[in-house]
Amino acid sequence: MRRTDRLFELIQILRDGRLHRAQEMAAALGVSQRTIYRDMETLMASGVPVEGERGVGYMMTAPITLPPLNLTLPELEALHLGMAVVSEAADPELQSAARSLSAKIDAVLPEDRGAPPTGWGFAVYPFADAAQGFVHMPPIRAALRAQQKLRLSYTDLSDAKSSRVIRPLQLEYWGRVWTVTTWCELRNDFRVFRVDRIDSLDVLPELFVDEPGKTLADYVATLGDQANTTG
Repeated sequence: MRRTDRLFELIQILRDGRLHRAQEMAAALGVSQRTIYRDMETLMASGVPVEGERGVGYMMTAPITLPPLNLTLPELEALHLGMAVVSEAADPELQSAARSLSAKIDAVLPEDRGAPPTGWGFAVYPFADAAQGFVHMPPIRAALRAQQKLRLSYTDLSDAKSSRVIRPLQLEYWGRVWTVTTWCELRNDFRVFRVDRIDSLDVLPELFVDEPGKTLADYVATLGDQANTTG
């Protein structure tokens, strides 16, 4: 498993809000505890809201949003893209300026549990990976607003390919990688897909309405149930 994929998997483990020990995460991902320690340092340095220390464990804290700046999701996406491009520039002065600006933004980010989870940072994923998924962002955003079903072809982390019909519920941003939380009609369950691993995407004419057990609130509740059951 590539390091970028492993970091994404760690975020998925931590997002339930529980305290996770390095030993448990290392066993789950088939790596050493030392590797997990390095990965946790990378996640924290990149701005992903993770706290913890060696010997105690790690957990994800409250999501981060930008309400004082009144940024919309498209504006955040545009800002993310611009900062990512500048951070990859060959000019050291521009790279330094981008990181300085990122630090200033970090300094004013409040916590807001009522808004969609977002993270901010440079260090986690290479820009080229995230850029592969940008073409899919406009139709996903439109489908979210219209509550419209999507058909996607997807390659998972083990390189297995599948075709899914999904109900998009929420876009999330994890330090250069966007994910879409969905109700997957193939699995009849919630699934989270990395946007950069979507091979193709078609907007279907069929709309959907909120149904008990299939909403974003239901998905959030499942995360809490998992924490209460396994904690």
